[in-house]
Amino acid sequence: MFKRILVPIDGSATSNQGLQQAIQLAKDQKATLLLLHVVDESPLVQSAVASGALFTNLLDSLTRAGEKILQKAEGLARQKRVRVSSTLVENSLGPVADAILKSAKKLRADLIVIGTHGRRGGARLIMGSNAESVVRQSTVPVLLIRSKTRAAAARRRKK
Repeated sequence: MFKRILVPIDGSATSNQGLQQAIQLAKDQKATLLLLHVVDESPLVQSAVASGALFTNLLDSLTRAGEKILQKAEGLARQKRVRVSSTLVENSLGPVADAILKSAKKLRADLIVIGTHGRRGGARLIMGSNAESVVRQSTVPVLLIRSKTRAAAARRRKK
């Protein structure tokens, strides 16, 4: 039985699918849902273009967007009568997956529910996979929720 379920969210359709599944699981398990949004500063830090006031403005914008994503997700969880808390973390160095794993440990999560795009081939190589990195490195179970569009495409290929 799970008591503390971490769900990283970014506002994407795939992330929202993971959130919906995590809400239902938390309700079924009478668990606390731990929402996490990672503000990924690394592209800004690595960019020579984003400096000074521009960097600060972009970071503020990303942070406000993350706060809105968390507020909306909290509202959905509360509508389903699920205990919920939310955390926003800034990640300036390293992969987002590392920030997720660090938060899972800090928040004492005993399950991570994460949406995955299910990219393959070149797209996976170029964009990487936070979900895959979390699965490979996590010390707690990870439940992957596959993108509905990717899952439908996979079913069509099997026919």
